[in-house]
Amino acid sequence: MASRPTISDLARAAGVSVATVDRVLNGRHKVREETARRVYDAANAIGYHAIGLIRQRVFEDLPQYRLGFSFQRPGQAFYQNFAREIEIACNACTTARIVPQIEFISAQTPAAMAEMLRQLSARNQALAVVAPDYPATTSLVEDLKARGIPLFCLLSDFAMDVRQGYIGLNNMKVGRTAAWMIARGAKRPGKVAIFVGSHRFHGHELREMGFRSFFREKGQAFEVLDTLVNLDTSEITHEATANLLAQHPDLVGLYVAGGGMEGAISAIREEGYAGKVQLIVNELTPESRAGLADDVVTMAISTPLPALCRELVSLMVTAIEKGENAVPGQTFLPFDIFLPENI
Repeated sequence: MASRPTISDLARAAGVSVATVDRVLNGRHKVREETARRVYDAANAIGYHAIGLIRQRVFEDLPQYRLGFSFQRPGQAFYQNFAREIEIACNACTTARIVPQIEFISAQTPAAMAEMLRQLSARNQALAVVAPDYPATTSLVEDLKARGIPLFCLLSDFAMDVRQGYIGLNNMKVGRTAAWMIARGAKRPGKVAIFVGSHRFHGHELREMGFRSFFREKGQAFEVLDTLVNLDTSEITHEATANLLAQHPDLVGLYVAGGGMEGAISAIREEGYAGKVQLIVNELTPESRAGLADDVVTMAISTPLPALCRELVSLMVTAIEKGENAVPGQTFLPFDIFLPENI
């Protein structure tokens, strides 16, 4: 194992002397802001163990804000990556000192969502949440707005009339892109299917709408089957995919619009349909990368998490400092497309 970076390594990476780094660390003598920030950036780059202390010294005169984040399903690699990128974006913020609180929620019930919002709002000045759209959730968001706590919806919109803003992909375009790939990649017209995690996820609904609208307009030779709900779980998706393959030998395309893609990947691999069914999934994870590599997955449509998190933190700080009218109601980011040839 490589040893962790030393103060000499940090000085070399920042292009300053060890004495300068020591002054930044201990705050004994004033260091120019430009130099201190260079030391901080170098510490971030090399993974210096005292990055927290350096950040405190460099940004001690900046305002401090507590930001709360809630993600779905802690066991999924995508949400673990999301949480890591949030921490990176908070540490990289140069206009304020950010103290993030990141929570995961496994249940998607109205009661669970309401409790999550109550807990996060008790300690934070702005919230960003991945959640289904429930009337009970909307009621709580109204209460947050009255208390001056802005809430941003991540990936899937909800409480549209009262939330501060939505940030994520244009989900209608995502659905149409998935359909386009199936129509272009299929060797012949046939049946296509789509999984959504829940009809309460507005983002999934929009992806389904885009998916179906493409085939209505440009893929009339294909038959879109009834939408399947997989609750974003790989177990349900695996069983339902195996049933689809058995019941519809002319199935040529499958789009997993939410979570649970691992089940579709394993079912297609085990049933020997790799390369025969165009499988479109969301997000590049170890499972989807392996699926792309062995011709099980045709395309992965991916959220640019680093860019999203940087933009999100900036929007949350702006909303706290300047009020709700200072940030846009919707922020769409361009999505990444991964194919077997560019992973």
